[in-house]
Amino acid sequence: MTDKELVLIAAEASRKAYAPYSGCKVGAALLARSGKVYTGCNVENASFGATVCAERTAVFKAVSEGETEFEKIAVTGTSEKGDIAFYPCGICRQVLSEFCGESFEVIVAKSKNDFTRDTLGQLLKNGFSM
Repeated sequence: MTDKELVLIAAEASRKAYAPYSGCKVGAALLARSGKVYTGCNVENASFGATVCAERTAVFKAVSEGETEFEKIAVTGTSEKGDIAFYPCGICRQVLSEFCGESFEVIVAKSKNDFTRDTLGQLLKNGFSM
């Protein structure tokens, strides 16, 4: 699957986001080694600590269905402030590191045609592991 195809799937997932507080609707599309794509969107809560990001939603959905090996993830979203690159937060980076190595690809899109690619190792230096 191409990066652009994965970005388009993430953009579709962002439309399902529940974001009444920030106005930022974020979607994620996680490609498993099996070829299946798991999507997620952010779900906000008035108690901000209870909010769940799109990336974790996708990971937890995949794991709950038995998938634990992943190829790459695309993250994109919309904001009332315009095009913004929604990079995974620290918690999402740590959750990804539980299942993905440093070379895991993280694609972050400002729009359908404007995206960058980093590795998880670049985004999470010295992540916690046991």
